Amino acid sequence: MKAYIVDRYEKKGSLRLGELPEPKLGSDDVLVRIHAAGVNPLDAKIRDGEFKAILPYRLPLVLGNDMAGVVVGTGANVRRFKPGDHVYARPDERRIGSFAEFIAVSETDLAMKPGNLTMEEAAAIPLVALTAWQALVEKAQLKQGQKVLIHAGSGGLGTVAIQLAKHLGATVATTTSTANVDLVKSLGADIVIDYKSDDFETLLNGYDVVLNSLGKDTLEKSLSVLNHGGKLISVSGPPDAAFARANGLGWLLRQVMRLLSFSIRRKARSRGVAYSFLFMRADGEQLSKITALIEAGIIRPVIDRVFPFEATNDALAYVETGRSKGKVVIRIAQEPRP
Repeated sequence: MKAYIVDRYEKKGSLRLGELPEPKLGSDDVLVRIHAAGVNPLDAKIRDGEFKAILPYRLPLVLGNDMAGVVVGTGANVRRFKPGDHVYARPDERRIGSFAEFIAVSETDLAMKPGNLTMEEAAAIPLVALTAWQALVEKAQLKQGQKVLIHAGSGGLGTVAIQLAKHLGATVATTTSTANVDLVKSLGADIVIDYKSDDFETLLNGYDVVLNSLGKDTLEKSLSVLNHGGKLISVSGPPDAAFARANGLGWLLRQVMRLLSFSIRRKARSRGVAYSFLFMRADGEQLSKITALIEAGIIRPVIDRVFPFEATNDALAYVETGRSKGKVVIRIAQEPRP
């Protein structure tokens, strides 16, 4: 099969298009012919080596963390899927590789593709939707009537998180650029802060939750908008010891992460706020719940551009500009017949 491969960690390095054997199928695995793959900032960070301490991949590595496709084979223990099923997934972080023609995915990480989405639309969903779900439903336990600030509302995560937060009954504020104000309003944002002309920390207060995907300055400024007892959840770091424990990392890495997050945790405690780092996990059951929301018209994907498979490096470079609205997707195979 054709696949885009990381041979060595290199900042802004190009992926190599190469030929590899089809993935081996375990007894609990599903073999999927990939039709489309989502592109995420996470892909660039993995290629750059930013996560090599906590995600010790064996190189060469096939990159890619989102996919939609058609089942072509199943392991002996698989019961929920059969050849011909249209599916989508964020593969387990230890088994990524959606920038390829085929992938083997654990049955527990897979879900049936929403019937009202194309393959390309479906490939834009899993990673960002699962991140939004695990941040707002699991960690924040966001409730009707609460107030949430979602940074970077026009990005891949922000576009889904706004819609999910509105479904949960929250009042939603978001930050975005002037060009994307109408987009985030169309997704349900109640309050829109144009970061090019206004400072969110001077305009907002009394919030219950902040979902951060930006840098250290934004993270620290976000503390000031939260109520006592509020929750600051960041997907861009710094990682904390709780994350290290949950992922089975050793004592030394737990201490390193405790030190990395010491400053923000101390500042959060002084304001009576809880800080936590989120590195989302694959979860087919949660993705099935998201499928139901999509089919009900509650969540819709936002796609900026679709690149052909041979332009995968261009797609990754475009995501790295930080200017995409919603998601960027790679088309690997033509849309299958219904």
